[in-house]
Amino acid sequence: MRAQHKLAENEEDDFSVRSMEELISTFSSTSEMLTILLVAVASISLLIGGIGIMNIMYVSVKERTKEIGLRMSVGGKGADILMQFLIEAILISITGGVLGVILGLGATVFIEKFLNWPTSVALYSIIISFAVCAVTGIFFGWYPAKKASALDPITALRYE
Repeated sequence: MRAQHKLAENEEDDFSVRSMEELISTFSSTSEMLTILLVAVASISLLIGGIGIMNIMYVSVKERTKEIGLRMSVGGKGADILMQFLIEAILISITGGVLGVILGLGATVFIEKFLNWPTSVALYSIIISFAVCAVTGIFFGWYPAKKASALDPITALRYE
């Protein structure tokens, strides 16, 4: 290469040689960094969504305190109330998951049709997203549901 570029012995190279291993290494490190960044953003989004679910469930428990007290006073078990509020939290989170899948698939179709970029969505990614939604609903809905199931019926009936 030095002879083709007519460089003298003491002159600095005006070219560089790269191997495929270097390029693969560069692309791999960039891909790993983007994966870490994506996981961080997704984790923060899940945390914020979970806090939102927890707050919604707290409001639901507070608004329905008399109903919970009445149900417990006529023989309702704490486990039944716990399950009711957990199912409600799971449904809230899965509704968010359905909206997310619809928006994601819509964005995929938009990108494919209007930008002519090839895209694909794997079925397992949709299944995993619903599983994460359900786990998020259970995890963040547990505490408010536990509080609701532990209410004293007399105190709950007097609640204003």
